[in-house]
Amino acid sequence: MPRLARFSLLSIGLTAFLMQLSGQIDRLASKPFATRAEVMAQHGMVATSQPLAAQIGLDVLKAGGNAIDAAIATNAALGLMEPTGSGIGGDLFAIVWSAKDQKLYGLNASGRSPLGLSYDQLKAELDELGVETIPSRGMLPISVPGAVDGWYELHEKFGRMPMADILAPSIDYAEKGFPLTELIAYYWKFAYLYEDVPGAAYETWMPGGVAPKKGEIFKNPDLANTYRRIAAGGREVFYRGEIADEIDAFMRTHGGYLRKADLEAHTSTWIDPVSVNYRGYDVYELPPNGQGIAALQMLNILEAYDLRAMGRQSPEALHLMVEAKKLAFEDRAKFYADPDFSDIPLEGLLSKAYAAERRALINPERAAKRYDAGNPALQQGDTVYLTTADSEGNMVSLIQSNYRGMGSGVMVPGQGFGFQDRGEMFVFEPRDHANVYAPGKRPFHTIIPAFVMKDGKPWLSFGLMGGAMQPQGHAQIIMNLVDFDLNLQEAGDAARWQHHGSSDYNNPPMADGGHVALEDGFPAETRRKLDRHYRHQIRYDIGGYGGYQAIMWDAENEVYIGASESRKDGHAVGY
Repeated sequence: MPRLARFSLLSIGLTAFLMQLSGQIDRLASKPFATRAEVMAQHGMVATSQPLAAQIGLDVLKAGGNAIDAAIATNAALGLMEPTGSGIGGDLFAIVWSAKDQKLYGLNASGRSPLGLSYDQLKAELDELGVETIPSRGMLPISVPGAVDGWYELHEKFGRMPMADILAPSIDYAEKGFPLTELIAYYWKFAYLYEDVPGAAYETWMPGGVAPKKGEIFKNPDLANTYRRIAAGGREVFYRGEIADEIDAFMRTHGGYLRKADLEAHTSTWIDPVSVNYRGYDVYELPPNGQGIAALQMLNILEAYDLRAMGRQSPEALHLMVEAKKLAFEDRAKFYADPDFSDIPLEGLLSKAYAAERRALINPERAAKRYDAGNPALQQGDTVYLTTADSEGNMVSLIQSNYRGMGSGVMVPGQGFGFQDRGEMFVFEPRDHANVYAPGKRPFHTIIPAFVMKDGKPWLSFGLMGGAMQPQGHAQIIMNLVDFDLNLQEAGDAARWQHHGSSDYNNPPMADGGHVALEDGFPAETRRKLDRHYRHQIRYDIGGYGGYQAIMWDAENEVYIGASESRKDGHAVGY
């Protein structure tokens, strides 16, 4: 190599070294967790858990659609390409920033339990099965699917592109096929669980009795036909027309309780998102029947501590985070339910005074075996996530789910989608519980979109999939960004913790205080001190930490920043 070339390379290396020392290069391969660069674009952005679905959303933006159109198109694609977590047999929640109105809107598009299934009828069914809680498969956990109505509510209020154009890419992929990505193929294997469930789910998802593998081409012509009918007939064909008739007939034949009358009665609800201020950032979630306010309660409790000084992966900080989670989740188990059936002390749950009262219960040196739910009234005075943004400044935070994987496993022949098992989340005893089963009631929900405002302007649209992990993950993302100065991609890729063992919708807290699962990436000394000093039970778990997607608005440079974490198959794309 010529001497000049060697000198130039040496100079470049020395320059990079000096930049690293000065902090100008933040993303290093030697960091204790793997990450990749954020995605940046001026005109639009889509981030979700399946690459082709993200590309469909981006194509909609480029074709003149807005963020709402792109969100619907992406969600439709996920229902085809990631049925292990989503589909039109499930429910939907969304937070929309309208640039025109300069306002946040919330949409609860979750369905209700069958009107014709009484508590006593359900109890008799459970007694016959010899179980005490609603099962996850079969007819009993099915509630009204809210996703399609959610699409049309969003489209009528904010959409621009014709629905037929929005659904066209997914119809094309459903007919011609698409290759399965790695993680989705892994979860697809569990479709064998539906072999004995009535309907067409097993033969649709397990063609020839075998789950398609990574890279194999999968087609779903029945779903293509259903999407085509929805594109032509709108919500009416699904809730009042021929699709509803087919559902009704199938349920009557096979012992299900969902009826056309339930579909006809369904409505989505526009609601105001609720927020708390965390160190100058207004963090927004939707109120119950979802669990989003658990993240807000956690942040309220943790705001009094100097987490930055403690350090991102310090045992001191993690101990406080876990204890805050335990406190919030006891309230979650007691109070979160359908507000049409229960008076939820929302203002009290989110008040700073109540957070201080709950915070005082934390022993800074020891893990609690259990906490009781508080009395906030005294203070009153597998899932898919996607986010989109457009050139006008509109942003959508949308989450949609079947609940457990592919849901109940019930699929009406010829329709190509399965029904959710969200009804499993109702409490059956005691009869006075806020989330106890009742006809025409929305069950407690785990899926939660999030949004953050800074100084009255949109700053971040994000979500994190994964059951009870979701509020724990939301809080960790906010702390990673605000307290620990990680960038948008790093905030999602960084190692996570998850506490198991608080009270939930069907079970009391574990007598031993439960356990803390730590992802690889936490220092050994942190694990040891959490165990030996703070007395947390530490477990190793390589999965179950959710899946994060996010879009941030950089107002100074007028640029969108996108991120999609490495635990999922997807990515962020922009233009």
